[in-house]
Amino acid sequence: MMKSLKNLLDKKIGGQKTPGSTVLNDKDVFYIFNKIIQAEFGNVGQAKLKPDFFGRQILHVKCGSPAWASELWLNKNILIRKINKELGEDAIKDIKTK
Repeated sequence: MMKSLKNLLDKKIGGQKTPGSTVLNDKDVFYIFNKIIQAEFGNVGQAKLKPDFFGRQILHVKCGSPAWASELWLNKNILIRKINKELGEDAIKDIKTK
């Protein structure tokens, strides 16, 4: 039986969240980002779009070329919505490229 990432994260912290604190670390967000990128853009997209840093609800992504940076920018809102849905919370407010 598969468990959702949200359930696993809830268990990780005992199901308790304190106001103003986040339980997500960059590894959690990077895993979901890579999963969504693989589904949306395949192996090429996953090779060209690499998550680099996550902080203050902003995901920074290294892009393999200006074309991929444009592709990410054009699909940014869709990707943010899908990542947040997978995480079970509004963890990401913006995606920036490097």
